[in-house]
Amino acid sequence: QVHLVESGGGLAQAGGSLRLSCVVSGRWQSILTMGWYRQAPGKMRELVATITNSGSANYADSVKGRFTISKDTTKNTWYLHMNSLKPEDTAVYYCNSRTVILTGTVNDYWGQGTQVTVSS
Repeated sequence: QVHLVESGGGLAQAGGSLRLSCVVSGRWQSILTMGWYRQAPGKMRELVATITNSGSANYADSVKGRFTISKDTTKNTWYLHMNSLKPEDTAVYYCNSRTVILTGTVNDYWGQGTQVTVSS
């Protein structure tokens, strides 16, 4: 079983910064991609950023130039550095891992979510 736990959410003012962390635990063969998604009230969950095991990053257009995804494989942790926050960034943020488990099956795992609120 693979377990993800996010931390680092909270309240920020517009223009401010926050850093989210996601720690993965359990047993697996490999993690293919690590990512961050968000869901605002009344909206669908959307991709924010992903990073592959080799370090290739992908961002939603709405966060390019403001958010940075990074990983520390020695700590089984990945991060979302959020700068120049805007009120429209307010959402519950979820971390995700696309993981090859011990049987060879590829599964998506999700954290419980962390609230980010940006005030104007």
